[in-house]
Amino acid sequence: MCILMKHFCSSSVSEDLGCRRGEFSRKHYGSVELLISSDADGAIQRAGRFRVENGSADENTGHTPGTWHRTDVHLENPEYYTRWYFKYFLGKVHQNYIGTDSEKNPFFLSVVLSDQNNQRVPQYHSILWRKTGTQKICLPYSPTKTLSVKSILSAMSLEKFEKGPREIFHPDIQKDLLVLEEQEGSVNFKFGVLYAKDGQLTDDEMFSNETGSESFQRFLHLLGDTITLKGWTGYRGGLDTKNDTTGTFSIYTVYQGHEIMFHVSTMLPYSRENKQQVERKRHIGNDIVTIVFQEGEETAPAFKPSMIRSHFTHIFALVRYSKQTDSYRLKIFSEESVPLFGPPLPSPPVFTNHQEFRDFVLVKLINGEKATLETPTFSQKRQRTLDMLIRSLYQDLMPDLHKNMLNRRSFSDVLPESPKSTRKKEEARQAEFVRLGQALKLKTGVKGDTPATLATTSFCKKEPWESQSFCSNFPHEVVCADSWGQSLLVSTDAGVLLIDDGQTTVQVFDKTLQIKQMHVLEALDYLVARTDKGKDSRLLVFRLSSVQKDIETKQVIRSKYDCRENKLERTKGCHLYAINTHHGSELRIVVAIRNKLLLITKKYNPCNSLTGSSPSLSESPVEEFQYIREICLSDPPVVMTLVDGPTEDSDNMICVAYRHQFDLVNESTGESYRLHHIEANKVNFVAAIDVYEDGEAGLLLCYNYVCQYRKVNPFNGGSPLIQPSAYDFHFCWNQVPYAVVCAFPYILAFTTDSIEIRLVVNGNLVHTAVVPELQLVASRSDIYFKATAAVSGSSHSSSKEMNSTSSLQTPTAYDMPECSLSSSEGEVTCKNLYKIPLSNLVGRSIERPLKSPLTPKVVTTPTSSGITSLPVTHSLSLSRMEIKEIANRTRKELLGLLDEPIPKTEDAQKQKKIPRRQSDPKQGAVRSTSSDSDFCLHLCRIISASFESYSEGRHLSTSSDPDSVANREESSPFSYPFHLTSLYDEDIIDLK
Repeated sequence: MCILMKHFCSSSVSEDLGCRRGEFSRKHYGSVELLISSDADGAIQRAGRFRVENGSADENTGHTPGTWHRTDVHLENPEYYTRWYFKYFLGKVHQNYIGTDSEKNPFFLSVVLSDQNNQRVPQYHSILWRKTGTQKICLPYSPTKTLSVKSILSAMSLEKFEKGPREIFHPDIQKDLLVLEEQEGSVNFKFGVLYAKDGQLTDDEMFSNETGSESFQRFLHLLGDTITLKGWTGYRGGLDTKNDTTGTFSIYTVYQGHEIMFHVSTMLPYSRENKQQVERKRHIGNDIVTIVFQEGEETAPAFKPSMIRSHFTHIFALVRYSKQTDSYRLKIFSEESVPLFGPPLPSPPVFTNHQEFRDFVLVKLINGEKATLETPTFSQKRQRTLDMLIRSLYQDLMPDLHKNMLNRRSFSDVLPESPKSTRKKEEARQAEFVRLGQALKLKTGVKGDTPATLATTSFCKKEPWESQSFCSNFPHEVVCADSWGQSLLVSTDAGVLLIDDGQTTVQVFDKTLQIKQMHVLEALDYLVARTDKGKDSRLLVFRLSSVQKDIETKQVIRSKYDCRENKLERTKGCHLYAINTHHGSELRIVVAIRNKLLLITKKYNPCNSLTGSSPSLSESPVEEFQYIREICLSDPPVVMTLVDGPTEDSDNMICVAYRHQFDLVNESTGESYRLHHIEANKVNFVAAIDVYEDGEAGLLLCYNYVCQYRKVNPFNGGSPLIQPSAYDFHFCWNQVPYAVVCAFPYILAFTTDSIEIRLVVNGNLVHTAVVPELQLVASRSDIYFKATAAVSGSSHSSSKEMNSTSSLQTPTAYDMPECSLSSSEGEVTCKNLYKIPLSNLVGRSIERPLKSPLTPKVVTTPTSSGITSLPVTHSLSLSRMEIKEIANRTRKELLGLLDEPIPKTEDAQKQKKIPRRQSDPKQGAVRSTSSDSDFCLHLCRIISASFESYSEGRHLSTSSDPDSVANREESSPFSYPFHLTSLYDEDIIDLK
């Protein structure tokens, strides 16, 4: 039942709103250009293809949602999250295995049970070492479920062996495995810095500059500290620290645990006899990344990478300084084979804050060098080295395994208890194992090759994925949910509830209506839901305004039997449905009933357009839908996603997943095309997320540990062209997710106890947050999830090796609104609902309704006039109909009150010039000639101002003292005393 619930939840919430989350585009990361350099006479010297990043948007696009005006700076694949063996294994009791696969290639497997995370959640970490690289997976720990070596290798898609894995008991294996991990790349970096004067066009001229300008010296001071090389004990980056043969001084810094040495051209030895300055080129020419600081105006001839003769340098960062604006301009050149890396340059790429510029440059260069190591030039060398080390280690260990270390625990539990007769011997072996590992870890840290210090950086940095509290002590089991304005419509075991931050939970449907999947379509005024299970499953359509009216009037809670008129025809027995989420010209719904797909669309009615009249609320929304066609598949789909075509004319497609494949189905013809076949014995489908790269459709196919991007190009009258493309890529998660959410530039994977955050464009890891008992609730706008709250809300549960700020923040209990509904039977585990704002992830505001369907918040303000409360709404921009509705409710409260004489004092009259009112002795009330619309607009203005004051922490005054009124008016325009006389400041109210 638990697995079934997770499937329903993932099929409902792991869908992407690409158009609202930012378009998936590689243009933010530059475009490839052919760059040609020539000499003074115009003769071509060298040419090369480079990806150029200058942060400039397309002139024809203007200010579009895809344009970057700010960017988040993250280290990609940080060593603290990728160097698993050093972090989780070294110096701890763990197990190592050796074996050969079906192709007789040796491999090593390391497994450890560790709770070294911010929430102290025990997890199995496993590393598979092969000649092609390392594969890391994280498996959840269960005290009642045994975990065998065979099951771990099966999860890594290694199921056939030439020789089964055998355990290695010798403690020295830790040193060899640490060497294998170090082949992934260095923790420390060396970057070249080349000074170029205005007008210099060749590398010989640039390398021949003996000194730099004043602005260049300020730039070096910004990068790092000047150190004396002789006697230097830190990371030296290939420089001589004994005899001053590589210069006397250099620039050095530490950034987020990485030691960085800069090879500065003007600080390296200079030779007047050698025009090519071979000693300088020997260091800078062998750096993967080089910074070029160019003097002169922007109109001067610009630097080109083809000016530098180097087969090793792949990335150039061109820096210019402007004295007029005291700002730096950045431009990045990357060799064509280098994979995309972030952060993308802002538009325009000008930095007035020098510290932000330093952080951006260092992160960009570190990420760039890591990306360069994935190019064929470096990856092939690394694979050869790794293969040689693994085979050598295998040959050294196998004779000992046959003689003295026969595997007693192959395919056994990973951490079994030793027999009593050998327990002391086993404890002694483990003690020696741990002692040697800890000594090796300390030695590695002293050398400066440890990533452990990364955990203490960025202490005050606010990350975009930090969560906010939404509702505390939520006792119900969540089946599915969707956002409704700022509220959350949740289907639970107790029925369908409407939850809003700080307000009382409202029950919308009782528990007889079991909703398994839902979509709230606010723009169309629809609530689409799939209910019940098995043969009784149906697709229901409700009108949101009707549901909201029931909430406001507090009518009887709807049950299953009140929804007969809301059932769509032909949908009986449906087990899955999908809608087009990208706001096309028409709403399309595809319903899966076993192996049949029903295409249902919304009828076109010109009266329902924005310029026409809206349909009557009594009219059933079911009548507004029409059945189009039926499509038969070979098997029932497990995952289903609608893909919008570029012309919206017979080229829309449906992506379905079943058996071992993803297929594309043409909506018009029903033809099926193979999109991707999965070579694995067991397949766990997660999601197929439709993303649109520069308007062209693409799909993120998620299954098992894999996430693969496939581009879909319409071809030949709507038949998709499916073939390998240079734009396709794939990456692997560290843990099998049950739901995936895309929010460009991030893609988030939700597992049972963690959130893994990567970049969409390259799949690089940026953060992993451990969240106990995690369940994704909704993700179509803001991301909502349910998790266990910390007992005290403090960081006591944090690991000593991880700073608490690097994980999702768990707010304290008194910061969170509590859910008013509670379970009546037994004790319930304390779980809270959290929210990750979508605007934080995508880096810009999202256009979506702010109005909550719940009753507006009420701020109680008793006054001498007798008014007890006035409603304050969330939104500060209300429609005229909403203003009218608020005014009518407020007027009913005022009618009885205004029969009494309004208190008037001379001080109040002086302070507030109240317009004269005409009294009607028959009515006993105050009349005016002002229109209802003026009253409504003015009342909305007061309510909005009062809400702003309340949200900023200012309490609304209930005093009628004129002195206090004057003081408040001088201090803030929104500090009106909330009593009756403030309603007559500018307009005269007609109360009839």
